[in-house]
Amino acid sequence: MYQFSRSLYRALACDVTEEQGASRARLLRSCEAVVERLATDRHYFARPARTLFHDVRHLFPISSQHRVYRVIERHMALATEYVDQHARAGVTFDGSPLSCHATTRKGSACQRVPLPGSQYCPSHKHLEEGVDLDAAALVEAGDLRLEPHDLEDALDERYAATAA
Repeated sequence: MYQFSRSLYRALACDVTEEQGASRARLLRSCEAVVERLATDRHYFARPARTLFHDVRHLFPISSQHRVYRVIERHMALATEYVDQHARAGVTFDGSPLSCHATTRKGSACQRVPLPGSQYCPSHKHLEEGVDLDAAALVEAGDLRLEPHDLEDALDERYAATAA
């Protein structure tokens, strides 16, 4: 992730208003902080480009702020895709396996590996947002069957009815 923050810094450093080292150092710290948060907390960081631009826009003249935002947006899109690609592969950006997003009863983070395509491990899969709501709706409607293939068919029918 170091490469993303440094590339972003190099693209923006030439436009900093003040030639003092303090402004450039602040730009570098802001770039590194946003990229680090994107890498470690992707699920809860919805708009990294907006956050970074808000943090650094006062360092640039108004005439170049549109270009600065476009550069930030492009770099953050690439970094986001990189992090998401690794998450789909089941590893973090540094190659270590993903961990469950839930917390244990004692309040510590769950250390188990999540199920494929999910953010939660088998013990916490009930916390997944979409699955439980659909099952509850099926139970209320009386469409829930005990066989797994029937449940999948009922879910498909339910989605087809809501999509139409």
